[in-house]
Amino acid sequence: MSIIEKLQWRYATKKFDAHKMLSEEKLNTLKEAFNLTALSYGLQTLKLVIVEDKTLRENLVPLAYGQRQVADASYLLVLCIQNEIDEKDVEAHFETIKQVRNTPEAILSPFKSQLNSTISKMPDVKKSDWATKQAYIALGNLMTVCAVEQIDSCPMEGFVPQELDKALGLDAMQLSSVLLLPVGYRADDDMFAELKKVRQPLSKTIIEL
Repeated sequence: MSIIEKLQWRYATKKFDAHKMLSEEKLNTLKEAFNLTALSYGLQTLKLVIVEDKTLRENLVPLAYGQRQVADASYLLVLCIQNEIDEKDVEAHFETIKQVRNTPEAILSPFKSQLNSTISKMPDVKKSDWATKQAYIALGNLMTVCAVEQIDSCPMEGFVPQELDKALGLDAMQLSSVLLLPVGYRADDDMFAELKKVRQPLSKTIIEL
């Protein structure tokens, strides 16, 4: 299939086959894809929590307003932001650049100072909003990769973040959940799988200047 055909194939899966699991290779592809997401300044302030434990996920279903995808998918991916973003993250980022690219400190220093200044002046509320927007970029990237790999997924905002954070121990990791993405394979009897995708024609959504 072409990339457009694969994007046509994907849909927000309503019912997963609870007995069909993603291979380790497929899961690793999603891990790598998440890590390669294009992010602002290249600063990785996101974490991906992968929940496999079925019992634990059953307990999360009420926190997702009864959405069974959380428990029935192969894995539940939880996209999280850091509760704190500061100069330590900037230092770690530029240290990684030095190690990977062998870039001299003299070249990196002006950029590091500028980013440190930007981060230090940013109110906590704005940092959280900024990081959350990055999580949506990661979500879009993961969904596209899922389509390419023919992995079913269902993006979710409908859950109680604070309660889910407690259930998964994210508070202790200084993380906050932002989005959920159950991944796996659609059930044969998911009626939504055969429905035509509803989109406006390109003439109504694309503006060419």
